Amino acid sequence: MTNSQKQYAIVTGNYWAFTLTDGALRMLVLLYFYQLGYSPLELAMLFLFYEFFGIVTNLLGGWLGARAGLNVTMNIGLSIQILALVMLTVPAEWLSVLYVMVAQALSGIAKDLNKMSAKSAVKSLASDGDGKLYRWVSGLTGSKNALKGVGFFLGALLLEVFGFVNAMWIMAALLSVALMISWIKLEGALGKSKNAPKFSQMFSHSQAINWLSFARFFLFGARDVWFVVALPVFAASVLDWTHLQIGTFMALWIIGYGIVQAVSPKFIGKNRNPTHRTAFGLAIVLAGVPLAIAYSLELNPQWIIMIGLGLFGVLFALNSAVHSYLIVAYADQDGTSKQVGFYYMANAGGRLAGTVLSGYLYQTVGLEGCLIASAAMILMAGGLTLKINHA
Repeated sequence: MTNSQKQYAIVTGNYWAFTLTDGALRMLVLLYFYQLGYSPLELAMLFLFYEFFGIVTNLLGGWLGARAGLNVTMNIGLSIQILALVMLTVPAEWLSVLYVMVAQALSGIAKDLNKMSAKSAVKSLASDGDGKLYRWVSGLTGSKNALKGVGFFLGALLLEVFGFVNAMWIMAALLSVALMISWIKLEGALGKSKNAPKFSQMFSHSQAINWLSFARFFLFGARDVWFVVALPVFAASVLDWTHLQIGTFMALWIIGYGIVQAVSPKFIGKNRNPTHRTAFGLAIVLAGVPLAIAYSLELNPQWIIMIGLGLFGVLFALNSAVHSYLIVAYADQDGTSKQVGFYYMANAGGRLAGTVLSGYLYQTVGLEGCLIASAAMILMAGGLTLKINHA
């Protein structure tokens, strides 16, 4: 095994451990506070700081990663996530909406530091000419999403078996082991820019990255506008599913989504790397799925959701894999984290908008309204990719 492969394995393992706790924490918080009687909009507000601070973190984290190295940002992310988990082990009467929002803010900072670091590290470890970069980015992203699905199931299971507080301690212990391995094994120079960048350089001057970032905002807003709050609340209140059923279903969806993303080079870009036009074509096809679900939901809600969400997952995974490749391919070789951080700042902004809209629209116009909004945002994402002109 080459040194690059060893470092890629450490980065991937680090990302996997973090992702398990991130998915589990989201499901634990969502189900636990729904159980306590929180409304859909109040549930969305619990994740407001999580997404907002993700925007800030990607900008600052990309700059820090370019200056200090990606091992620093990765280890800081793990440490902050451990702190966020421990914060939620306090007595139940302390768990006010504001307190949980602060803990979620720390988790959002940790998540985006970790993700930005992992995605940027791949640019330093793989070449683009032989297709390795596309395969490694797809493998990293797909495996992460599959494990996030496992995390959803893990969160629901831990809540059922051990309760909320014990679940937090178990996950904090898991991450502590990952932090120690990362601290010892990850190279200090990984991703460090040869010329220490000024903070003003964090705002991308590349038109291709700017348009792709704008498209990413709408793409991930389109997913979260119905997936984050509306879907689990619909499953609990309309379909009468238990916590474990909801967690298992969403886990299987994310796992399947991750597998498709990981193997996407076998279907998209098999003979040549994907382009912005690939992203446009995939978006047009994807937009039809939430519209079809919205207008057929009354026929048989349970089966329409299960089949429709499965199809949405496959097509969304292909869209996301192409986007994830394009940002790494477009980014500069030196100090990649600057531009990747800027891009994922837009990604976090889309998740923030989608999360808030998910709670608000579900409470006002129901799941159908969320699905129609999703289709509109996907079409926006596809249209914006056509503005990209990259040599």
